[in-house]
Amino acid sequence: MAGLAVVCAPALGQMQKFHEQFNAVMAEHGIVGGAVAIVRSGQPAAEFFYGVQEQGTKRAIDAESTYNWASITKTMTAIAILQLRDRGKLRLDDPAVRYVPELREVHDTFGPVEAITIRDLLTHSAGFRNPTWPWNCDDAANCDWQPFEPTQWRQVAAMLPYTNVAFKPGTRWSYSNLGYVFLGQAIERLTGQSFVEYVTKNILMPLGMTRSYFDQSPYYLRGYVSASYVRAGGKLAEQPFDFDSGITTSNSGLKAPLVDMEKYLRFLIGDAGNAAYARVLQRSSLDEAWKGILPVTDDGASEGPYVEGQPQMGLGFFLLNVKGQRYVYHDGDQGGFSSEMLIDPARGVGSLVMVNTTDEGAPATGVPHAEPNSAPDAGTDLRLVLRKDLMAVFAGQRAGPE
Repeated sequence: MAGLAVVCAPALGQMQKFHEQFNAVMAEHGIVGGAVAIVRSGQPAAEFFYGVQEQGTKRAIDAESTYNWASITKTMTAIAILQLRDRGKLRLDDPAVRYVPELREVHDTFGPVEAITIRDLLTHSAGFRNPTWPWNCDDAANCDWQPFEPTQWRQVAAMLPYTNVAFKPGTRWSYSNLGYVFLGQAIERLTGQSFVEYVTKNILMPLGMTRSYFDQSPYYLRGYVSASYVRAGGKLAEQPFDFDSGITTSNSGLKAPLVDMEKYLRFLIGDAGNAAYARVLQRSSLDEAWKGILPVTDDGASEGPYVEGQPQMGLGFFLLNVKGQRYVYHDGDQGGFSSEMLIDPARGVGSLVMVNTTDEGAPATGVPHAEPNSAPDAGTDLRLVLRKDLMAVFAGQRAGPE
């Protein structure tokens, strides 16, 4: 538990209490392996680990264990868009179709497709469906042939004439992975680089995230990649190992160990003395991203951490007000991995939660096939329990570095 020695006595006791609660929650939910980091500006991180990377090898989870951070990737996509905006390459109120002309094929009964803006895509208010695929496997006993996600843009583009805009863009929130695929395409076409290349050069490298990458791992880091599992009705199904998120990389493809995600979290928390942070994104642009634009409501497809507590949607980040304290967060669920990044900007502290087991809280189906959109049942989502405990830990921290 790095960093506990420099924490004052009351906060130390609080941290130890959280550690005990963390272990209890992991055991209660049957988690194979998980980790938490609590990062305070100017201080070493406190890290807690539970269980193993993979049931077969029994390799213990540690700070270098690598996970798929799923939709937390979207925060990097939002930062990339803001970088391009700040460099004069686009405006947030530009029509999305200007950068992704194939969007002219979608069915929009609410007006011209030009009304859908980059801002609408960032805030999940463009009216597009949640999943990238518009269907699930239709043969539960034989799904191994189906790709984990669409592997090429042309597969998504072919579905656009059959894609419906569900409501007037900009009028309400409805979570859309598909919308972030479109943002990834906009980044690629504006820069002439792949999404992976652009984000690696302009976010990962400046922040020193040398063990982070997208989709399948480099051979020399493959041994650090955690397996992942879906639990349904008490039955545990291992998911595809080291999977490729295909064309959906810009909404869910980030793989990274806890030590690298701590670097990302420190950048988000901020440090005026670190010039690299301003080179990635000006603080004023992050502050803009962290302003509520739309209320986040249950859209029938999203629940649990995305809608708990009446949050607001910013530019790629969720905002939550609890007893007058503002928090910034984003969650991720994919292929058995489940995660949350939580920030308390006023106190200069944040946390990362990652587990390699998703408890769907549903009857067992006996189907071991890939589940790219796996998500915990709202009633058994351990992140909601840990979120409250982490907020209590944050409250025990003094604002700013010592």
